[in-house]
Amino acid sequence: MALAHYYRILGLRTGAGFDDVKLAYRNLARLYHPDVNPGDQLAKEKFIQVTQAYQSLVDALPAASVAATRRAAPVRPVASEHPVKAAPPAAKPASRPVAQSEPAPAAAVEFTISPTPGGSEADQRLKIDSYKQLREFFGGQRFPRAVALVEGLVQRFPEDPEIRQWHAITYYRWGHDLLNNGNLPKAEVCLKKARRVDPQNKSLRQALLNDFQRLEYLRQAPMPQAQ
Repeated sequence: MALAHYYRILGLRTGAGFDDVKLAYRNLARLYHPDVNPGDQLAKEKFIQVTQAYQSLVDALPAASVAATRRAAPVRPVASEHPVKAAPPAAKPASRPVAQSEPAPAAAVEFTISPTPGGSEADQRLKIDSYKQLREFFGGQRFPRAVALVEGLVQRFPEDPEIRQWHAITYYRWGHDLLNNGNLPKAEVCLKKARRVDPQNKSLRQALLNDFQRLEYLRQAPMPQAQ
């Protein structure tokens, strides 16, 4: 098969050097790793394609350049690294009452998708597929997996402002869920991360303000009296 095809699978221009091949492979392999996407046959197939493309390009690239880079920073196949596992659900502290009888819904924060600036056709497909998967993770409240997905995208598209928005919204949604479940310390960490990642997002800033106010209320709420 033509090498250009393997470069396209990794989202690279034909002729890219081993350093670029290595970086693209690691980012995409982590994104589609079966441990991050259990039961997702499409992700599994893409993981296999990415791995095959990487191995084929390594075999085709000049041996000297591959060996030099590996001496500087050895590359291990992502499949052989420690699996990426979702964090366990946070336990609800028995002594912390929630501020409302029903969990507060997450604020409607704009979540959009548009072509990544200067991206290849493979980049656009990757972004669209990731957008769909991220929404599925939100719908299933699988926030640790959503964070793993979006942080892989941040590495792949560091100049895409929309990916930065996804990053912040993902941490906001996780923090909001933790807040609803009474896990205040971890909720605060996630909400602060969301604010730090995308401080210019006005709708997100208001949603975060509401959650920080609720967080402070919960901290000051009186402890329940023993019966």
